[in-house]
Amino acid sequence: MSAPKPAPDLTTLAARAGEEARPNRSAPLVEPIYQSTVYAFADLDDLDRAMSGEEPASFYYRNGTPNAATLERALAALEGTEAALVAGSGMAAISAALLGVLQAGDHVITDARVYGVTYALLQEEFPRLGIEVSFVDACNHEEVAAAFRANTRVLHVESLTNPLMTVPDLPALAALAHERGALLSVDNTFASPAMLRPAEHGADLVTHSVSKYLSGHSTAFGGVACGRADLIAQARTRLLRLGGTMSAFDAWMTLQGLKTLGLRMRAHSGNAQAVADVLVNHPRVKAVYHPGLSDHPQFHLAMDLFPQGFGGMLSADIEDAPGFVKALAGRIPLAPSLADVVTTLSWPWGTSHRPLPEAERRRLGITPNLLRLSIGIEDIGDLLGEFEAALEA
Repeated sequence: MSAPKPAPDLTTLAARAGEEARPNRSAPLVEPIYQSTVYAFADLDDLDRAMSGEEPASFYYRNGTPNAATLERALAALEGTEAALVAGSGMAAISAALLGVLQAGDHVITDARVYGVTYALLQEEFPRLGIEVSFVDACNHEEVAAAFRANTRVLHVESLTNPLMTVPDLPALAALAHERGALLSVDNTFASPAMLRPAEHGADLVTHSVSKYLSGHSTAFGGVACGRADLIAQARTRLLRLGGTMSAFDAWMTLQGLKTLGLRMRAHSGNAQAVADVLVNHPRVKAVYHPGLSDHPQFHLAMDLFPQGFGGMLSADIEDAPGFVKALAGRIPLAPSLADVVTTLSWPWGTSHRPLPEAERRRLGITPNLLRLSIGIEDIGDLLGEFEAALEA
């Protein structure tokens, strides 16, 4: 009996995943964009098989397009899960994934450090639906354990938190949640499956904003939820009823960016580590938040969970943040997003975490002088020169 073929490297998988086998005749190398909003059927039996799900087929745009289906296959393969569901935004994906398993009377535990709009969703919207939410420090296991109740259904965290780059112990949290009959949900946007696959560490649901590292070029918008087939089917039902469909064009654009994910993430990760190593020693930088620094509170855990690196994100508390931003004007853009191939700056106080009350922002360590750096794939010598010049300006 022949030995099983080894699984392909992520770089190969990212370049090819989701694509159907091509016939031995002339065919497009890149999947076309299927912009049609509706599809015709030969007879009632074909239509019935498509509508019932007995046979995979497109029939109406809101229910999914061929491009979305290709992207779903690719992302499930990259995250190592049974299924995936793409949505019109990252928040639509998180909402669908959580609402697929929650109902009135249930309880959710979440890290207080989650992305600001996720915080607002859980703090303001879920209670209106009769869903209780507790905010905890996900890196404090005693605090997490104490927050569980008989009606706790989900523990939600980020694999790398935005913007302070803390690292929850995913295997320990998965074990804790499963012991209590709950699911572990992980937003993996900052890491991407090139750096971490949360399902391998016990996560039941994995979400992303695909407009970040998965597409990689600030040209596509959407979200994805990955996980067990039954959980994704429940999320899909909620998403279709709420109307959070991803466009065919955004799915197609994401697929083009996805092909270089492995290559890009290696460059992002190496550059970010180099920038962190320089900034942490500069007298005008009060603090640097990056898991690859030896004084990071979860450094050893991070090295275990992220053997390939940590992606391109870090944050720094700059002595004169407004002056630093002005000194970089024309070279490093100030942009309220992340994960482009070019380096950008963001201001969490006034953008990503603006929905949090001021007192909560300060309690978490998000101050007006904190800048989030999304390090791109440029030449590292050029980047370091620009940052050092701006700090001296």
